[in-house]
Amino acid sequence: MQFVAEPMQLSSLLQRFAEPETLKMAKLGRELRAKGIDVIDLSLGEPDFDTPDHIKEAAKKAIDENWSHYPPVAGYPDLREAICTKFKRDNNLDYKPENIVVSTGAKQSLANIILAVVDQGDEVIIPAPFWVTYSELVKIAGGVPVIIRTSIESEYKLSAAELSEAITEKTKLFLFSSPCNPSGSVYSKNELAELVEVFSAHPNIFIISDEIYEYINFVGNHESIAQFDSIKDQVIIVNGLSKGFAMTGYRLGFIAANAEVAKACEKIQGQFTSGANAITQRAAIVALTSDLRPSREMTKEFTRRRERILQLISEIPHCDCAIPEGAFYIFPNVSHYFGKRNGDAVMQNADDICMYLLNDANVSTVTGRAFGEPGCIRISFANSMQKIEEGMKRIREALAKLK
Repeated sequence: MQFVAEPMQLSSLLQRFAEPETLKMAKLGRELRAKGIDVIDLSLGEPDFDTPDHIKEAAKKAIDENWSHYPPVAGYPDLREAICTKFKRDNNLDYKPENIVVSTGAKQSLANIILAVVDQGDEVIIPAPFWVTYSELVKIAGGVPVIIRTSIESEYKLSAAELSEAITEKTKLFLFSSPCNPSGSVYSKNELAELVEVFSAHPNIFIISDEIYEYINFVGNHESIAQFDSIKDQVIIVNGLSKGFAMTGYRLGFIAANAEVAKACEKIQGQFTSGANAITQRAAIVALTSDLRPSREMTKEFTRRRERILQLISEIPHCDCAIPEGAFYIFPNVSHYFGKRNGDAVMQNADDICMYLLNDANVSTVTGRAFGEPGCIRISFANSMQKIEEGMKRIREALAKLK
């Protein structure tokens, strides 16, 4: 008997989720740059600072001391202790090493959690705008993202009433960030307390609190939803070193969760990557337990850039923009320009605006559609003041051509 060979096919899993728009725009920018075009990158969420010297020295020391063997899946014990110390020092939260799992970046931490708690058909409530990867990880896990759109009037923050209305018998998880990427919104203690009242009535719902931008806060001390004892066991904190310590390439994130969730994440990670990079883990101990002055200095500079970019966006007509209270993005609404054109370039949506800005102004931004807010674009100010000013000038001139 002869069999007819069918063409090789990839997994249908790939059809469930999309490529991150942030990485896509960065890739397109690099391709233009390789052709000799002067592209200004205002798309990526990467500090333009170098890792502080004392952390680099710790990494070099770890190499010299031969930290070159497989580390424990959940992280070295003394690093997990250091993370607990950080939570107590910065957030007045009490965790033990058994509550901590160290991963290869906060993105892997999020993937571990979602795979550990979300089953096929489970609903995951995500306030929009949200980081692009949230909804896609839920889809990978077979869950159903339930997107609740917020507004510029509410500073892109979810109210307790909106949360309560979104909860159903299928709700398994709530996923949010504060400070928020992309809106820069920061939840106050009172605002979190109102959400906690809702969660207290639903002890079966997990809460992922993405706090990766904790140190980049322009309005005061960071407030974690895990501070409320009534729901602490429901909360899973995600954090890492990339943003606050300018360590994006080191790739280290971590979670704090109840012991059962932590063990589940460790089990999943054990089949994917095992332990995070050994050298990075040794450097992380120094980063988390040393003087935070370099992180504070970075935030001072981001504060200066924030004031300047808000001034520059205010000079562009019809670009309403909330004032970011944290992170390093502005998220202006550009829907006024939908339907307008410059020659053959027609602006149907924010995707078109971003591609137009990339090709006409040679500035990379990210479409708000990817963040669940199709009327906006995200502009990063994690670049030098000179690049920000030139980039915003180009954006203003390009939008002025649209008629």
